[in-house]
Amino acid sequence: MRRALRQRAERRKLMTAEPEVLDELRRLKARVPHVTGALAASVDGLVLAQDTPAVEAEGVAALTAAALGVAMRLTEATGRGAFRELLVRGDDGYVATYAAGSSTVLTLLAEPRANVGRLHLEARRASARIGALVDSARENA
Repeated sequence: MRRALRQRAERRKLMTAEPEVLDELRRLKARVPHVTGALAASVDGLVLAQDTPAVEAEGVAALTAAALGVAMRLTEATGRGAFRELLVRGDDGYVATYAAGSSTVLTLLAEPRANVGRLHLEARRASARIGALVDSARENA
């Protein structure tokens, strides 16, 4: 019971950053052609902000949390340090996930014709800003 109460309090803290994070997601989508969706989620799969009109954000956030766990173990097991990003390419486009601060990830959906270099450049900048916003909200709330 105490754990559930702590988790709820933590989620409320994180949600205070939602408007600013959503603005960052929208600016990122405007800067990078062919990005079709963007969401910021906690590392345990809670959606903090999303602009993903074509997919169910909660499901993507849950899958991102699962993939994040594997990616973190893989980077540690291979001596590559802390997780930074993950790129998955499918027939119909990309799913890219970036570390954003201490407890958040940024996940982007992009079309197959997306410029992956530009995607990485802009997403790394945006994830740093989102991480700072969410970390600040955790500390100040």
